[in-house]
Amino acid sequence: MERLKNKGRFGFRHKREAQHKINEFITAKEVRVVGEVVGESKVMRTRDAIDFARESSCDLVEISPSAVPPVCRIIDYQKFLYQQKKKAKEIKAKSLKVVIKEIRFGPNTDEHDYKFKLKHAENFLTDGSKVKAFVFFRGREIVFKDKGEILLLKFAQELAELCKVEQFPRLEGKKMIMILAPKPKK
Repeated sequence: MERLKNKGRFGFRHKREAQHKINEFITAKEVRVVGEVVGESKVMRTRDAIDFARESSCDLVEISPSAVPPVCRIIDYQKFLYQQKKKAKEIKAKSLKVVIKEIRFGPNTDEHDYKFKLKHAENFLTDGSKVKAFVFFRGREIVFKDKGEILLLKFAQELAELCKVEQFPRLEGKKMIMILAPKPKK
C-alpha cells in the first residue's frame, strides 16, 4: 500500500490517478497501434505491442479506450504529457478574459477630473477591458439624476470611436450605471 504524505492544509495529499493507461496497465487483449514507429495502424496483441514499444525505447499509451479495439500510440510518455500540458496552456491563454474596470463620478464632477477619468477610460478600452462608469449620488443629490445621465451620455459620446455602449445609463439604488465595451480590433 502506498504511503500518503502529510501535505497541505487538510492533512494528506493523495497520489493522482494516471490520466492514461500505459504499458502493463492496458487491460485489453488486442489494441490498434498507431504512431510514427509503426507507420500504418496495426491491430496487435497487447503483449506484442508493449514489446515492440520497449524495443524502440518508448511507451505504449492508450489514447482512445472506448474504441474497439482500443487505440494505443507508441510514444515517449513524458514527452506526450508535456505536449498535452502545453496545448492546454495555449488554449487557456487564447480564451478571452473579460476584465471590467470601474470609473466613478459624482453628479458635480469638475472638468479636470472628467478629462482625467476620460483618459483612463481610453487606456482601459485600448487594453481590451470593459468600462463600468457610474455616478454615485449621496444624500439628496438623487434629485439631480438627470445631471448624472447627461454626464454618462457625454462620456460615452466622447469615447464613441473606441467603444460601443453595452448598457445605457440605468439607475440602481443610489448609482447610475453605464457599461462600455471596446470595439473589436480589425
